[in-house]
Amino acid sequence: MKRPPAPVRPEDLIVFLGPSLPEAEAEALVPCRVLPPAGQGDLWRALSLRPRAIALVDGVFEAQPSVWHHEVLAALDAGVAVFGGGSMGALRAAELSGHGMVGVGAIFEAYQRGELVDDAEVALLHADAEHGFRGLTVPLVNVRHAARRAREEGVLSPEEAQALVDAALAAFYQDRTWPRLLKALGPAWSPDTRAKWATWTAPGLVDLKREDAKACLQAAAAFIASGARPAPPPDRPRAPPSSYVRRRRLVEGLCGTEDALRSTEDVLEELRAAPDAAALAEAGLRRALLAGWARSLGLSPTPEEVARAEADVWRGLGVAPEGREAWWAEQGLDAHEFRRLCEERALERLLLEHAPRLLPDGPSWDEALASEARLQGRWGRAAPARRKR
Repeated sequence: MKRPPAPVRPEDLIVFLGPSLPEAEAEALVPCRVLPPAGQGDLWRALSLRPRAIALVDGVFEAQPSVWHHEVLAALDAGVAVFGGGSMGALRAAELSGHGMVGVGAIFEAYQRGELVDDAEVALLHADAEHGFRGLTVPLVNVRHAARRAREEGVLSPEEAQALVDAALAAFYQDRTWPRLLKALGPAWSPDTRAKWATWTAPGLVDLKREDAKACLQAAAAFIASGARPAPPPDRPRAPPSSYVRRRRLVEGLCGTEDALRSTEDVLEELRAAPDAAALAEAGLRRALLAGWARSLGLSPTPEEVARAEADVWRGLGVAPEGREAWWAEQGLDAHEFRRLCEERALERLLLEHAPRLLPDGPSWDEALASEARLQGRWGRAAPARRKR
């Protein structure tokens, strides 16, 4: 039976958008929440808003760090569908389509086929947020598209179309405007060609980035409306993120309280000052070290062992199934990160169960019980209790 369309709420779809499409036009096109062009860390932070899908269209570059591939992978791992098209989104989708990111539009397809290879193809100079990110120059992909269509429609000869593309390639993206390109063509275009071009372009040129941005948003909204779930990650193992990536995400993330979103760096600052900060950190380090040692020995927990670890955590916390999404948001976690922590607990348990065999003449369960009880001063209290029985 065909599944009926589900209503799409604006909070279900987060769109990173700038010069490719005006915000008002995007919101009129599909229910969505529009955020500025994405920079490094923005997709991580967006996960705290619990979207069902993210449409990455525009992103910062050059003077500001661009969106990391790790952020897209983290969103996919968290069960959030990620669509890309139009600009930075097309680039990332071409690089990550094999990992589940969905590419949309002609620009994405050209990058995926290898016809476009340079990030600069989609670059343009634009105004700031106050002025709606209005484009001030023309991106190379739009010039290529116009030249191709003009050639196909007999407005330009193949040589004249190539001359237009060559002029665009020779111009720095911040200087690439139509008037400058036409001036740079010089004698490569005859007066008759210029007249034909002026007539042909009078109704306006197709903005390929704009068209692809619209298609990307519509694809993401249609996906949400279908009620479908993102494709599961490929079976092949994915290398865990490096320590640098983990630490960046830790300080750049957000967690959702009842009132607002809080920076994880602010939460860390409070935890560092807590009386039991050392004990918390030592427990975390102990679990991470034991789990790492277990992995280095080739040990891995079974799905049942991980499920038991998860059940133990939920039982200890007393969180009912219907409250778990909110609990993850409050802790700055998602389902994938929570499962990773539970896998560490399962590995820790696995290693402790095998402790007597992991070292020459390793410790027994009773020896461990006695040594810890003595350090905590409980041995002496247990001895009289035993005599009374």
